Amino acid sequence: TAGLTHLVAVSGANVAILFAVVLALARLARVPPRPAMVVSTVLLVGFVVLVRPTPSVLRAAVMAGLLVAAALTGRLRQPMSALLGAVLLLMLFDPQLSRSAGFALSTAATAALLVVAPRWAVVLRRHLPQRLADSLAVATAAQLACGPLIAVLSGQISLVSVPANLLAEPAVPFATVMGVLTAVTAPVAMPLARILARVAALPTIWLAGVARHGASAPYATVAWPQSAAGGLGLAVTTVALVVAVRFRVARRLGASLVAGLLIAVVGAHLVAGPWAGPGWVFVACDVGQGDGLVIRAGPESAVVVDAGPDPGLMRSCLDDLHVRHVALVVLSHLHADHVEGLPGVLQGRRVDAIEVGPLAEPAGESARIQGWAAAAHVPVRHLVAGDTIAVGDLTASVIAPQVVLHGTDSDPNNDSLVLRVVLPSVTLLLTGDMEAPAQRALLDSGARVDADIVKVPHHGSANQDLDLLGRTGAVAAVTSVGAGNTYGHPAPVTMAAVAAAGIRGFRTDRDGAVEVDAAGGRLAIVGHHGSGTPANGAVKTRPQQLRRPAGPGDASTAGAGSVVVALGRASRVRPPTEHGMLCTWQLRRSDRSPSSSATRSSWCPARSPPPPRPSARPIPRPMSAT
Repeated sequence: TAGLTHLVAVSGANVAILFAVVLALARLARVPPRPAMVVSTVLLVGFVVLVRPTPSVLRAAVMAGLLVAAALTGRLRQPMSALLGAVLLLMLFDPQLSRSAGFALSTAATAALLVVAPRWAVVLRRHLPQRLADSLAVATAAQLACGPLIAVLSGQISLVSVPANLLAEPAVPFATVMGVLTAVTAPVAMPLARILARVAALPTIWLAGVARHGASAPYATVAWPQSAAGGLGLAVTTVALVVAVRFRVARRLGASLVAGLLIAVVGAHLVAGPWAGPGWVFVACDVGQGDGLVIRAGPESAVVVDAGPDPGLMRSCLDDLHVRHVALVVLSHLHADHVEGLPGVLQGRRVDAIEVGPLAEPAGESARIQGWAAAAHVPVRHLVAGDTIAVGDLTASVIAPQVVLHGTDSDPNNDSLVLRVVLPSVTLLLTGDMEAPAQRALLDSGARVDADIVKVPHHGSANQDLDLLGRTGAVAAVTSVGAGNTYGHPAPVTMAAVAAAGIRGFRTDRDGAVEVDAAGGRLAIVGHHGSGTPANGAVKTRPQQLRRPAGPGDASTAGAGSVVVALGRASRVRPPTEHGMLCTWQLRRSDRSPSSSATRSSWCPARSPPPPRPSARPIPRPMSAT
């Protein structure tokens, strides 16, 4: 996203840096030029062996070898001729390089640096300091030359690539040199190598920070057609822009447009509120093939259940919702599609605690979670069935797993934490990735599974006990799933069961992030593509109002945190009854048509005392890192 991918691949820049260092040391040692060139060539061969002959490394090494040969034989050194000769030789040697993206990007960037960058640097030096002018010319030329290829490969264009590369450039030589010294020292002197590695970590941390902040910038990328036609169109557009900036009027017009866009984007980002409605209570973030769920616990506070597979996507979702404080992170189980996004939750906001289930598998992910939590000074605790968590107006009961299952098709999935979350306005059933055996065990346990919104287990896979969905009595089901995934999620049979149960289905792969809004006495559910664009024609000001079908058993389910969705507005909140049942809304339920004004109101019916609830376990503040 930040346009710094080339830094994680060995390329011509690394070769040039090492050559420059070796030649500078030779000059200080008063070594004659020809022996210095021979020594540089020997070290170049060793470097290729060290980093392995990838396409970009081969291109740089052969080009450098041709330039050294020209110097040793007294011929004129022409870098562009060396580049073309290197490409020709390598293509003759291995025609498959013509299909290598790394080889194409390396060649295009080098050609731009040799042909375009020097001319632009001369022009920029009239207005900028020499070092800044040279760096800006190099970064811009490389980005424009590689842009069409990158667009075809990734389907996006980075708008922060040039400034990110300008900030990263000073650290690259130090990281390269110290990294090579560490690698060659380790086999013979590991204590010294450890010291060198710690020194190399300093520029590497800077590079990672630049990439992380660049990727989190608003509008860091622009989507582009991922096709040959898209790449050709971008190439034509690039050439047209390069030609246009040769004219003063075009330059001034372009500068004005860029300045206006920057002011508009920065201003909108600073003053804009969260894209979700003011009454949002629950959002299933669009994190791809995984779960990333956010439950509102205060004006800028939330509880996060699972963090998805991508830290950037999870961080962006929380940032867009203006969540600055996470009272609790609950990881239903430790598969990568639920936990790898945890650094995105921890970064840039206060997190009080992390709760995990009873099964610490896979062990590698468990260790990673412990490491991330320790680095952020956040305690990690364990939840078991029967625990109750209270955060603000939110009460979450852990209803599974009551027995840790072993020997199933996927123990981590079947031992997912299952939460029944009660809010003043809505009840949620969050099911993790539990599969049919765990679902049947949950139903047999007699635990309450009624809810207004249910998160479809395991991304809607076919391994379901379909009786569970019907027993929830939900009005809407949310399936968190990635578009085009290779698992066949969600399965048609599962989606058919959702529809057969009279439940309105929402999917993050089609609807984007799914928002549940409970403002104004209505339960509204809207899908959003990107940062808040309503999907499927849904209008935020007139959200879809969902109604649970009335039936003979409807009155018996309208209590203890259950919300019957109906037309009309809600009256005040009634205090808890003597039995501790939370009757949250008094809703007007029409006896006639929805347009009729005649209504009959009734409180949640009296019921026999429920079983004793486990004592609530509030989240302590401040949280000590113990």
